[in-house]
Amino acid sequence: MAMMRLRREDPRIVGSFRLHRRLGAGGMGVVYLGSDRRGQRVALKVIRPDLAEDQEFRSRFAREVSAARRIRGGCTARLVAADLDADRPWFATQYVPGPSLHDRVAEEGPLRAADVAAIGAALSEGLVAVHEAGVVHRDLKPSNILLSPKGPRIIDFGIAWATGASTLTHVGTAVGSPGFLAPEQVRGAAVTPATDVFSLGATLAYAAMADSPFGHGSSEVMLYRVVHEEPQLGGVPDALAPLVRACLAKDPEDRPSTLQLSMRLKEIAAREAQGLPTARPPAQRERTEESTGSRPTERYTERSTQGRTQGPASRPSSPRTGGGSSRASQSRPNGRPSPSRPGGARTTSTGRRPANPRLLRQRLFVFVVVTLVVALGIAAAQALQG
Repeated sequence: MAMMRLRREDPRIVGSFRLHRRLGAGGMGVVYLGSDRRGQRVALKVIRPDLAEDQEFRSRFAREVSAARRIRGGCTARLVAADLDADRPWFATQYVPGPSLHDRVAEEGPLRAADVAAIGAALSEGLVAVHEAGVVHRDLKPSNILLSPKGPRIIDFGIAWATGASTLTHVGTAVGSPGFLAPEQVRGAAVTPATDVFSLGATLAYAAMADSPFGHGSSEVMLYRVVHEEPQLGGVPDALAPLVRACLAKDPEDRPSTLQLSMRLKEIAAREAQGLPTARPPAQRERTEESTGSRPTERYTERSTQGRTQGPASRPSSPRTGGGSSRASQSRPNGRPSPSRPGGARTTSTGRRPANPRLLRQRLFVFVVVTLVVALGIAAAQALQG
């Protein structure tokens, strides 16, 4: 994580913590690197002065900090201390060394499918603990995920959304990253754990493609795409694409739960790491161009393991896997009976039937008899002429 020198207006001491560097600044305040008397390092965030004067913000901020205290799990940055009654409220969390997911992708490009799945599995497992504590992150994005040596860590729980979702409807006051916000957030509807699932899906897509699934543009354009357009997942590996698309469903009810997501991503991570084929068939991608817009959309449908569509060149199914006793289910595409049918004539790889030994003997006998008769006829004719 990049660090900057303290500015003249920055405080040097907040609570019992001495501040050393700036870690960054956002819509809610400035984040500093600090340490206590024991040398424990923390990321300390001080709220902006104008927000500190808003009593409604203070009340919501207090509820968020109270909920954050209840979060247990190794995938989060633990809350260390907070002062809700200070002139400028602040809170300190455990400092997590390591780059953000955003910075890692920006420097190294798209991550491998196995790495994306492993990071996603850890994050979704962490969100299970977050949601059990009654907290919805509401601003999950690559820059809020730190890749520590011990695994990914989620930071900034709910703080960026402490002022409420209604601010989204006003131009210039939207909080968060539009490309990673869920449709219900854009509409100003209530947020649920499914909201974080959408953001996690967009984050995993970014990690796999090094780009937002909703492209680029102004905040208004991005918010419109999130609500009305399908995500672009052309660079997401087939092993991950169906699951990512499910996370990005417009309807929260259609998204998987964080527990389901964690289990599925662990399975994918294990298979990809071993180089094994996925348990589910890869998604079939059909890219179509919208008649009213220039941005292509993609439809992903998982092909069932039974009843796959076969083209003319497809190999016929094994008779052991065929269901039912109908003639059609036991026939090959060219209309000839399957090798397993009783009484069916066996065919060679060229499509011809092999010769019948008995028939060959009969034909040979007729040929020999005819040859002898012809030879005797010719000999008799020659004798008469002589």
